Amino acid sequence: MIQKLKPEQLRRIVDPASLGVDTTECIEPSTTIIGQNRAVRALQFGLGIRQVGYHIYVAGPPGMGKMSAIRNFLDQLARSQETPPDWCYINNFDDPYQPKAIRLPPGVGRQLQHDVKTLIEQVRRGIPKTFESEEYSAKRDAIIKALEQQREALFQELNEKATQAGFTIQATQMGIAIIPVLGGRPLTDAEFQALPPAAREDFQRRRETIQEQLKATMKQGRALERQTQEQLAELDRQAAMYAVGESIDDLIEKYEGQPDITAYLNAVRQDIVQNIDLFRTGQTAEEGQQPTPAWQRGLPFRKYEVNVIVDHSKKDGAPLVVLLNPIYNNLFGRIEKESQYGALYTDFTMVKAGALHQANGGYLVIPIEDLLSAPFSWQSLKRALRSRQIEIEEPGELIGYVTAKTLRPQPIPLDIKVILIGPPRLYYLLHAYDSDFPELFRVKADFDTSMPRTDENARDFLSVVCRLCANENLNHLDSGAMARLLEHASRLADDQEKLSTHFGAIANVVREAHYWSQQTNSSQITAEHIRRALDEKVFRSNLVQQRIQEMITQGTILIDTTGARVGQVNGLSVIDLGDYQFGEPGRITVSVGPGHEGIVDIEREVALSGPIHSKGVLILQGYLRQKYLPERSISLSARLVFEQSYTIVDGDSASSTEMYAILSALSQYPLKQSIAVTGSVDQLGRVQAIGGVNAKIEGFFDVCKSMGLTGEQGVMIPASNVRDLMLREDVVEAVGNGQFHIWAVETIDEGIELLTGVPAGERLSNGRFPEGTVNARVEQRLRELANAR
Repeated sequence: MIQKLKPEQLRRIVDPASLGVDTTECIEPSTTIIGQNRAVRALQFGLGIRQVGYHIYVAGPPGMGKMSAIRNFLDQLARSQETPPDWCYINNFDDPYQPKAIRLPPGVGRQLQHDVKTLIEQVRRGIPKTFESEEYSAKRDAIIKALEQQREALFQELNEKATQAGFTIQATQMGIAIIPVLGGRPLTDAEFQALPPAAREDFQRRRETIQEQLKATMKQGRALERQTQEQLAELDRQAAMYAVGESIDDLIEKYEGQPDITAYLNAVRQDIVQNIDLFRTGQTAEEGQQPTPAWQRGLPFRKYEVNVIVDHSKKDGAPLVVLLNPIYNNLFGRIEKESQYGALYTDFTMVKAGALHQANGGYLVIPIEDLLSAPFSWQSLKRALRSRQIEIEEPGELIGYVTAKTLRPQPIPLDIKVILIGPPRLYYLLHAYDSDFPELFRVKADFDTSMPRTDENARDFLSVVCRLCANENLNHLDSGAMARLLEHASRLADDQEKLSTHFGAIANVVREAHYWSQQTNSSQITAEHIRRALDEKVFRSNLVQQRIQEMITQGTILIDTTGARVGQVNGLSVIDLGDYQFGEPGRITVSVGPGHEGIVDIEREVALSGPIHSKGVLILQGYLRQKYLPERSISLSARLVFEQSYTIVDGDSASSTEMYAILSALSQYPLKQSIAVTGSVDQLGRVQAIGGVNAKIEGFFDVCKSMGLTGEQGVMIPASNVRDLMLREDVVEAVGNGQFHIWAVETIDEGIELLTGVPAGERLSNGRFPEGTVNARVEQRLRELANAR
């Protein structure tokens, strides 16, 4: 049955008095995710289960406020949880290219760093003083003096033996020489050669004996020197141990319950003792030389520092990290390098943490589009989640590039929940084409675009607005503004019974209304400010719509809003400009004649028809056959076209409109041009719901208004779209004044009756339609065309 809709059916009004509050300031600000029960349950499950692979993908259209909602939700959850440990990198004294990672209680990392720094400063001051002390100098001198005495005794004994054998020992540039003595005087080479052979042989035998004794003496001398060096080294070691032992022992006692720290401190003690000259040598420049820079003087002592890469000393609860730029280095950390004398240098102190380190033990939120577009990040993240450890690598090595020698820091165990935020299509694509994705992200939190328009949800909706006003220091909304905003939320949802959860768009309206309230020096946002914000947004974006309406009014684009024509009807489409969409009327015409082509879609013939529109056109032929000539094939050539359309046409929302044009062309009954039509149709003739109904109605209303309202104009929509109506107030007012009309139909028969003013006609018991009806004329014309063929 044809419904002529009343004004109250065209927009669901909110009574400000029904809200029960005067301003949003009286409402408790929201602290939870509103209108997303399904998503909240998924989040609670995904965050609660600790097994591997239960990370979360938050799916929903952009601009819904998913990021803000997830951030607030996780922030409250994180505060109630245990603070994870600190992580530090320390020098591996056995292999400096593989720094060690140590896990410490929260806040201990920074404390250890300070204690070790203080320790090294004390050692650098204490060791030189120890080695300059009188006690150390006396002990050292005694050891050296003992060596000299022992060495002197050895050589004195050797000289005595040489004298007794007739030789003297002299030190030369070539070493120690054994010279024969005769008559108390050393012999020259010439004198020695002048001796009788027997004497020379005797000297030679005695020389060999003394030579052996000399070797033994020299060996004893070297042994004494080694012994002395060991004694000196032991003295230095004891002095160093005395200088550092007490300070390190105090730290070991302080960190007694931390075996990693005590092992590290013992390693520091051992390395200091082994490299005592590093501490005892002065750092002053020689005369005429430039003083050594401070950073260079401290460079040899870097190996004793503690590199705190994760510090939770000021954290209360689990960490929450939102990474908006997930490039590899931001995600996994980096190993920095510095230039020294033209060469790149690095050590464990230049290892920097990434977001995975900072969020370890807590939550990491990443936009999926940015993650997938960052080289190496996605594959590396999956590898880290599978292995449950964070490994810092040079990005170039991941693709086989040769890089400078670098570090291999010890991997850190990973305990984290990763929450990816993105559109549903990426979830489905990853699920289909990435085998790792369903194994790692097993929880999907789907954000809905709307919620039921109940009193409870309305209060929750306003609590979100209250939180927005409080957080951004905006003027609060009075009751009229709240009511107007709720109506706009239903308009965004395209449903009288629902509220949009597109809180990003809602927040923009509130911000812009706040601006207009400031322009009027108002302390509150009123309904007028909300209306002004919405109208100004439309004005900023509707230039294309205005130009199209001008061309229609001027007759450039031909649209009839009065009279009647055969085979022509006004269809409605929606043009989406990204930030704004509007309805546009368009003429659909049909010419019918004998032939066997059936219904020819001219748009499809010239490749200007999308697949859904082509499907809708094919449905029309099925409807004609089952409705009028079920016993034989239909023979006709009906050419269907969108007049003055030069872009791709898609969607089936004009299929009922096209059907009316075909029926008019076959029956020769003219269609009222004052009525625009939208709705899809099935093969049984039932008119089905379409999208964008509000924009389509308002688009035709604006055209009629610019060309002059006659009181006969209006739009025919599917009955199933009535609950979607949230029309502008001026359209509702025009309907209330009888200047414009909205009709709802359920079948093609109802629609053709309204458009022609002629009964459609039901098939009688004799199998024919009543004379004088549209269906009778259509059936007769189809039979004539079939017989003519």
